Amino acid sequence: MSNTPFKRAILKISGETFCPPGSRGIDPTELSFIANQVKRAADTGCQVAVVVGGGNIVRGSHLVTETGFDQSTADYMGMLGTVVNGLALREALLGLGCDVRLMSALEIPAVAEPFIRARALRHMEKGRVLVLAAGTGNPFFTTDTCAALRGAEIGATVLLKATKVDGVYDSDPMNNPTASRYDQITFQDAIDQQLGVMDLTALTMCMENDLPIVVFNFREEDAIHRVILGDTTRGTLVHSGHKSPLSASHH
Repeated sequence: MSNTPFKRAILKISGETFCPPGSRGIDPTELSFIANQVKRAADTGCQVAVVVGGGNIVRGSHLVTETGFDQSTADYMGMLGTVVNGLALREALLGLGCDVRLMSALEIPAVAEPFIRARALRHMEKGRVLVLAAGTGNPFFTTDTCAALRGAEIGATVLLKATKVDGVYDSDPMNNPTASRYDQITFQDAIDQQLGVMDLTALTMCMENDLPIVVFNFREEDAIHRVILGDTTRGTLVHSGHKSPLSASHH
């Protein structure tokens, strides 16, 4: 049984978390850090699915601007990059004794199961960690949108967006030292103010499906575990605004 306010969480981690800032590929130390964080989160009893990005392997958007590749081709290359990361994360989690399954939106039967909603739900109900690769399987959609889509499909109760900053700010904290962080904000305000929480498609999908988002700094030790237990004080909660999705959990 879960001892957290969230029954089922979908975690979005970017490809950049697989390597030190400014480098490429998969760094064993960073991979180990991710896997340990995910395992601790799963150990709370919350059902966990992880959507992995692929920017450390290949960035589709860069290929389009730098080489003139067709957008669709570049996006498929990016999806294959996420499969590489998904395989690495699966192996790292298996090494920690996790029961884990890798599911891909592109059919690559030699390395991953196809994403089938009913099968994904069965895995989660059996306590398995799901690693979801290849985005939505379609070009022109980001892995953020994949996280929103899969979150809605599997009935996730929260979307955890792991980033390099500790939440959503009123302006870019990297460029503006006086930027202030929101403790919580509504989807509509985030969209109206173009705060860059996630891309617009993903944000709208979360709003329409009433799927709250917690944006937090992945690099902080135990960050995922803390958020899954309901502590969003060091991040930003983005929700529909009717009432905080965590209000019941604090009583």
